[in-house]
Amino acid sequence: MEKVSYKEIGLVNTREMFKKAMNGRYAIPAYNFNNMEQLQAIVMGCIESRSPFILQVSSGARKYANQTLLRFLAMGAVAMIKDADSTVKFALHLDHGDSVELCKSCIDSGFSSVMIDGSHHPYEENIRITRQVVEYAHDHDVTVEGELGVLAGIEDEVSAEKSTYTRPEQVEDFVSKTDVDSLAISIGTSHGATKFKPEQCTRDARGILVPPPLRFDILEEIEKRIPGFPIVLHGASSVIPEYIEIINKYGGRLSDAVGIPEDQLRKAATSAVCKINIDSDGRLAMTAMIRKVFAEKPSEFDPRKYLGPARDELIKMIIHKNREVLGSADQA
Repeated sequence: MEKVSYKEIGLVNTREMFKKAMNGRYAIPAYNFNNMEQLQAIVMGCIESRSPFILQVSSGARKYANQTLLRFLAMGAVAMIKDADSTVKFALHLDHGDSVELCKSCIDSGFSSVMIDGSHHPYEENIRITRQVVEYAHDHDVTVEGELGVLAGIEDEVSAEKSTYTRPEQVEDFVSKTDVDSLAISIGTSHGATKFKPEQCTRDARGILVPPPLRFDILEEIEKRIPGFPIVLHGASSVIPEYIEIINKYGGRLSDAVGIPEDQLRKAATSAVCKINIDSDGRLAMTAMIRKVFAEKPSEFDPRKYLGPARDELIKMIIHKNREVLGSADQA
């Protein structure tokens, strides 16, 4: 495959984006996508809310979409924004890159940002492979996200049985030895739609399960040790109860699915957390609408008639997240 720079495509890296987010006390939304409808929704939702954004692709999604087609989808997104006379900028980011080779391949195919997730390795090995990726990426003016600590849950090819909180005493050493541009930390978020077991939660007045609060004490300690350094939260979907209700009403089985309350994410977004990842909520929004159409119109077989409403619902969700949760609306 021919090498291409993200600058030729019309993308940006995350450096300026994060600097502005930290100064403005908001977080950049990082939305994962796998198909055209998700991409359309992310772009249209961010154009409408005038929000910068990060388009995220996992290793599995890259294989699913095809890496060559993916590049042209990103080019199409740039053209869509231009056609809308919008000034919105976005980065194309590899989520949870698990090897130096994969990160290099993404950089060579037009990604403007990559994550190397060495968190499952011993500490020194995490430093070694993260440093390798940083050296290659910075030669191409690509930004790199590292990770310290482990998030529980399953999302695509990333899985862990339990969380390991980030140890604040390691962050200065890790950042100085790797020269990463941002750091993903573990303070109580987790991957997937079922982030917490019911016995870990309490119930509010409406009977909705409420998870234990995020460890803001760990976040504050990290901020003290590396002041002004961009922090990232993974596994930060709220697992919106309305979507769970619709899915279960129309034949789904997602009982006890619990996410991160939006008020906690809003609080995080006013700190050094300047990138918040959202994947499961997008999947739930689309699945809820597709199930609804199939149940109400069982003779429907035109993909546009069920993927269209799913896309429209995802646009609504993205505008809500940008305006009410992350504070990124009108920051383009």
